[in-house]
Amino acid sequence: METKERTQILDAWEIEQTVRRIAHQILEDYYKEKSLYFVGVKGIGSNMAQLLQKEFAKISEIEVIYTEIALNKDKPLAESIDLKRDLSEFKNKHVLLIDDVLNSGRTLIYAAAHLLDSAPKSLRTVVLVDRTHRKFPIRADYVGMTLSTNLKEHVAVEKEGRKYAAYLQ
Repeated sequence: METKERTQILDAWEIEQTVRRIAHQILEDYYKEKSLYFVGVKGIGSNMAQLLQKEFAKISEIEVIYTEIALNKDKPLAESIDLKRDLSEFKNKHVLLIDDVLNSGRTLIYAAAHLLDSAPKSLRTVVLVDRTHRKFPIRADYVGMTLSTNLKEHVAVEKEGRKYAAYLQ
């Protein structure tokens, strides 16, 4: 059995600092708002959204309403998209769609398209790592780290105990 070599690109401390920086960037853009919706993509993206929500609560009085969106990442149209809140709640609201890694853009674009059906006031995207291998016309508005990789490499964010780390494999 062949083992893939992997390199840590972000340790737990670096992820905490990155999430803290993103929280401050979001606050700079939305400091006049009363509430924001954080929508985490099910899996590690959802965990990142919850970490971001905790950091944001430390620096702001703005109410954050958290929810999760689940979709088949490989075949988004094969199954229905599951949003844990009624889509109508997002009408005229500021929505931040959060995932761990932006690779081809497929997951974010299908999740964003679903959220756009609610006519939000704004929809912005947040990712911990942007790999810059777009197949779909979407970008991250808030990025923890931009990483140039080749198409054979994979970025994985993994939970290690109560912390997270990101690896290039």
